[in-house]
Amino acid sequence: MKLQDKAAVVTGAGVGIGKAIAQAFVAEGGEVCIFDLNGDTAQSVANELGAAGIAFVGDAAAEEAVNQAVEETISHFGKLDIWVNNAGIILQRPVVDMSLEEWDRILHNNLTSCFLGTRAAARQMIEQGTGGSIINISSIHAQISEPSAGAYTAAKGGMEAFSRTAASELALHKIRVNCIEPGATYTELTIPMYTEAVVEALYQRVPMKEIAQPEWIASGAVFLASDDSRYMTGQVLVLDGGYVMDGSLPGAAYWEE
Repeated sequence: MKLQDKAAVVTGAGVGIGKAIAQAFVAEGGEVCIFDLNGDTAQSVANELGAAGIAFVGDAAAEEAVNQAVEETISHFGKLDIWVNNAGIILQRPVVDMSLEEWDRILHNNLTSCFLGTRAAARQMIEQGTGGSIINISSIHAQISEPSAGAYTAAKGGMEAFSRTAASELALHKIRVNCIEPGATYTELTIPMYTEAVVEALYQRVPMKEIAQPEWIASGAVFLASDDSRYMTGQVLVLDGGYVMDGSLPGAAYWEE
């Protein structure tokens, strides 16, 4: 029970990776506030978790809602030990066609939400004086480019840069700040994108020849939330089946025998 008596908030926890993280935390003895914009999914996950889960309905990119989520967590569980900034949105749009409103919306929902969650969690953890772990769910697109994903890659790259600064500032308070970079992962958000052609291309590109399940990413979150990573801060945990590190050319070789 790596998270016994630990209380967490997970944003965007009604579905996908966020839901899997909440489930994994409870399986390790933790308690979780399911912070999601969709009340039905948030309550459904909370019900599944029983006494270890509560639902909070709100926008993770809205300052008031984030602060209220902290208050609800303290009111119900008595403390806050872990915060996971997972909520976010994706937009496919070429740079030359992207409107300023679209750019702002992607950065607001992915990067500003990370700032608000980190700030609120850190303030509470400092007040408690017991340290804590803040986990920001980034993406391999913080490292690699993809056509029509300029705003999203900018937001995720910004998340990782911001996390390093927050880690430096909060280290003396024993608050760790780390990121997870998932690769291709099956979620409600991504499944419509994974056409047969996309899956075939991914299987050629990803050395481990698999697309991740949300539970695989959640295992990394458990590690970063627990004392197993007590000496780790300001880092990025890449869970991508080897996608980023592999520079080979699928189906071709430089040196033919």
